[in-house]
Amino acid sequence: MSGTPIRTALKVDFDTPAYKQKGLHNRWHPDIPFATSITPGETVKIECLDWTGGQIGNNDSADDVKNIDLTRVHYLSGPFEIVGAEPGDVLQVEIQDVQPFQERPWGFTAVFDKANGGGFLDGEFPQAAKAIWDFSGIFCSSRHIPGVKFVGLIHPGIMGCAPSPELLKEWTRRESELVETSPLASTRDVALLPEPRNIHAGSASPELAEKIGREGARTIPGRPEHGGNCDIKNLSRGSKTFLPVHIPGAGFSVGDLHFSQGDGEISFCGAIEMAGIITVKCELIKNGMETLGMKSPIFIPGPVEPQFGPGRMLTFEGFSVDDKGRQHYLDVNVAYKNTCMRVIEYLKRFGYSGEQIYLLLSSAPVQGHIAGIVDIPNACTTMGLPMDIFDFDISPQGAIANGGVKAMDMGSCAYTSDRK
Repeated sequence: MSGTPIRTALKVDFDTPAYKQKGLHNRWHPDIPFATSITPGETVKIECLDWTGGQIGNNDSADDVKNIDLTRVHYLSGPFEIVGAEPGDVLQVEIQDVQPFQERPWGFTAVFDKANGGGFLDGEFPQAAKAIWDFSGIFCSSRHIPGVKFVGLIHPGIMGCAPSPELLKEWTRRESELVETSPLASTRDVALLPEPRNIHAGSASPELAEKIGREGARTIPGRPEHGGNCDIKNLSRGSKTFLPVHIPGAGFSVGDLHFSQGDGEISFCGAIEMAGIITVKCELIKNGMETLGMKSPIFIPGPVEPQFGPGRMLTFEGFSVDDKGRQHYLDVNVAYKNTCMRVIEYLKRFGYSGEQIYLLLSSAPVQGHIAGIVDIPNACTTMGLPMDIFDFDISPQGAIANGGVKAMDMGSCAYTSDRK
């Protein structure tokens, strides 16, 4: 007996601008109309655009990255009504597959300009850059970062259910408070508050879309009550995620698909971003928030991921001492920047530019960990770099045996036309 065909719950159209497609949206709000319904227990396919809605091209220039309109991003597929869902329930989402479109076997990683998005290391790398990745089955490689090939841990960057009106107000309250009180707010964005420009609310009427534009939460950050843009690479095939439900029907949305990503997604647009199709099975756990004692999403990783033995990971340490020699108190942010810079310095000896390595650490399956958080004054973080993704020997033993490292011609990532 043949199996039941899997229904496609939502299709996207590459010939129509994202902001004109009724099954997409780019804000979180309880009043965005449902795109369609999913019955608990049903497995469906959901098509997704890349997170920019097609603003980044497969070319050798980073001008599109520099000039990206960040008010037109995170076009999510949905929201989907989960039949029978009520506030206090939990939606279990099992990811059964994620694939790029067959006719679009490529993705991109980018460093955003510090003046337009920035990234974790935008003090060190303030100008836009880009790498295009080509997919070949489970593998990917890039003409902009030669000498590297690896298996993708494919996953969605964003999954979540719509907030209630009360939760939406709470998000705006605390993020507005941060903007008003943070000493960093005078020099950079510390939170992105509701922004009416380029609001897209699916099939909402103009009047409703205007309301959603005034009130809707931006999709850039993940948030504790619902998940959202968490960019967790382990939410891959076979994983199960448990999402709190806050409105009748849940309003489940998904998007921002990644072919691969390193822990931290440090360049902000740091995964291998792609358009693709995700297959999910949704189950409803009635009164699940109370049953599971949940305040934030939880997940169980799937069984499918690249295999790199512990002995094939070159691991770098970092501490909460900044590049000017200033000691910080148990600052994990400073420590992880320190860790990233140690990896970049190490790999530059082989001929890569700093931007090429920054792009690579964002997109390859590196493993970031907090090693220590109690030994005052230093936090300690680590980054494990899988040596087998390179087609040459990067190990310390290799350098010792050869009396050092010889820089090779590693080409160039894509830069802007006005690069200085």
